[in-house]
Amino acid sequence: MSNSVDARGKTLKPYLVESVSDQFNTAVSFERNKPDAKDFRDLGSPVSPLRIRSATVTAATSSSSSSSGSFGKPTPNSGTRKSDGGQGRSHSGEISGSSEESELVRSGTGRSCFSGGGVSSSVSSPSANVFPAGNICPSGKVAKTGMTSRKVMRSDVLGSGTGNYGHGSIFRAGAVDPGKMDAEEATKAGNEHYKKGQFSEAMGFYDRAVEVCSGNAACRNNRAAALCSLGRLGEAVKECEEAIRLNPSYGKAHHRLFFLYLRLGQVESARRHLLLVGRQLDHTEMLKLHTVERHLERCGEARKMGDWKSTLREADFTATTGADYSPLISALRAEALLHLHRLEEAESALSKALKYEMESSSPSSKFLGMLSNSYICFTQAQVEMALGRFENAMASVEKARQIDPHNIEVSVMWNNVNSVARARSQGNQYFKLGNFADACTAYSEGLKYDPLNPVLYCNRAACCSKLGQWVKSLEDCNEALRIHPTYIKALLRRAASYAKLEKWIEAVRDYDVLSRELPADTEVSEALFNAKVALKESRGEKASNMKFGGVVENILGLIELQAAVALPGVSIVYFMSASNHHCSQTTPSVEALCTRFPFLNFMKVEVSENQDIFKAENVRIVPTVKIYKNGARVKEMICPSLQVLEFSLQLYGI
Repeated sequence: MSNSVDARGKTLKPYLVESVSDQFNTAVSFERNKPDAKDFRDLGSPVSPLRIRSATVTAATSSSSSSSGSFGKPTPNSGTRKSDGGQGRSHSGEISGSSEESELVRSGTGRSCFSGGGVSSSVSSPSANVFPAGNICPSGKVAKTGMTSRKVMRSDVLGSGTGNYGHGSIFRAGAVDPGKMDAEEATKAGNEHYKKGQFSEAMGFYDRAVEVCSGNAACRNNRAAALCSLGRLGEAVKECEEAIRLNPSYGKAHHRLFFLYLRLGQVESARRHLLLVGRQLDHTEMLKLHTVERHLERCGEARKMGDWKSTLREADFTATTGADYSPLISALRAEALLHLHRLEEAESALSKALKYEMESSSPSSKFLGMLSNSYICFTQAQVEMALGRFENAMASVEKARQIDPHNIEVSVMWNNVNSVARARSQGNQYFKLGNFADACTAYSEGLKYDPLNPVLYCNRAACCSKLGQWVKSLEDCNEALRIHPTYIKALLRRAASYAKLEKWIEAVRDYDVLSRELPADTEVSEALFNAKVALKESRGEKASNMKFGGVVENILGLIELQAAVALPGVSIVYFMSASNHHCSQTTPSVEALCTRFPFLNFMKVEVSENQDIFKAENVRIVPTVKIYKNGARVKEMICPSLQVLEFSLQLYGI
């Protein structure tokens, strides 16, 4: 067998025709041609394209052709191309060398021949829209020697199609099956989807590239980029770490890890990878790192002094300046919000911290003097205690102690949580037995360990009310509501305490809030009615005609209407027509409000039966609602919404 000569006149050793499977395994195994960092430069793609260094292979001529095809001479389209600086160029995502561009020799059957003699080889897909060089026409006929490749002026896509033109297959504008692609094709397709913001689709192709070339750092880095864009930062960290394990000097993976750890709030890890990027440090990136670090230090100082407003402010600054995905910052916000008596917001911040913790693969680094995972459990125990979920609190603080058994703050919290849970359990037992004084003492003991526990305050208020100590009950309810403003049980007990102390304005106010929160609770509605009756009587107003559980009264005459609205109190007159579409929507609202405001007199007037009333009241549009107070009209509403009606009744109903 004669030697081949390449385009530069150099003699190559004889090549051997390998099997297709051997060629593929050689091309993707990287055993003979492992890439280094310079083989993964960005060619305009948002992520690093997969590249493998390849050697130039020149087509050898054959003296005769057979049924399997023959080798033709290199064509202009298949020869070595030069670019600026003498560097070989390739399409984004293709496998190419750092200084040379591989030239693929194909047989008539579409199989590639690789140069031997120790020269590394690789599989390369043909350029899109261009038939491969050689002597095979699209029709399958043998062309004349020297026939050049022709371009196809149509949008074809590499993939698993039906037409086989040499290496690979082509199909028109259809779905691409990543499972049938090689690493180069999958990476190129993934890059195109990434550029368009289609990150989930890009992930499918990058997964394929990793499946084929699991030992390639660039493939791992590409997948990390897509995971970042999908908000899966923990998985992205793992991919970058694997890329660095494969290639410890891979600068792009170090650079991505810098940003990932910064977003996770792990400043030291971010700094370490920034210094390992392998290029001159970027002033902007270093400034961002220092900014996050400075705000974290201020968070620790404010928390240590118990300045929770400053702690919350600095935590927010830390998140907005870079650590936007940190479970530790979210946990710190939850702790600060809890101490600022914003319990619902604290619970929301804790949920975010727990979500980030599950998605993050961060190690147990130090945060505010304790291990990071321990601090999240530590904060969770505090929030669970405030919400009255004592079993959950005990489980969380026990987990924190197991993670960080030598931390003093965790140990104190563990002791407090167990003491509070024990006191609450003991108090509940006394309460069930009717021993309210001892129950009150037990709850007081628990408050020594957790003075921010609204459940213990509310329970002690219940004991005081049973003992007839209404002032003390009111004080405990106020304290519970100060910590947890939407605590329904505490609001119920405070309203009852106000009623017992005959503070009717305050009682009406609390019962009115409860009636909106518990619209189906008839006991609350009746308590509100009785409080409003008592309020009227305390003002010297006549309330003997008021009764609970009133209905919308049907008015049949003008004289009847005039007599009804002249009565003391507030009267609601609803002018309607059964055949009117707007009235059919408003009527259920009026009936619901009659149930919610039983101390008001509700009446309705049907237009078809009472033309004289409509003329006397000058009603031209239905539905119309008028409000009378002690015989005088105070409000008129045309086509009102439920919100407007409710607001007006609250305003004029007292």
